[in-house]
Amino acid sequence: MCAQFKTAYCGIDCELCPTFQATRNDDDAARTKTAEEWSRMFKAEIRPEHINCDGCKSETGRLFFHCTQCGIRACAGAKGHETCADCEDYGCDKLMGILDVVPEARATLEKLRAGKA
Repeated sequence: MCAQFKTAYCGIDCELCPTFQATRNDDDAARTKTAEEWSRMFKAEIRPEHINCDGCKSETGRLFFHCTQCGIRACAGAKGHETCADCEDYGCDKLMGILDVVPEARATLEKLRAGKA
């Protein structure tokens, strides 16, 4: 995976994501485990075949099925930002929903923003 793909637009570290790891390792047991956990966590039907992703910024690879519909990914990509930390609208409603659920992503984006000051 290219270094530029390591951090998703929203600040999630792709390399720590169970879906990315299962894909990289071609691990069907990890896909099943992640699908079961995420189905319970997000109260959604997530099947093992959904657990495939080559990273948020992958343009030609596989994406987790939610990521193909992700408003954050679409917005940041359209604006040409490396991450949401680069955005003049940082803290928008689209972003805050994920940051409330994934505090590690918030910490990553805040660190990136601080480095740009």
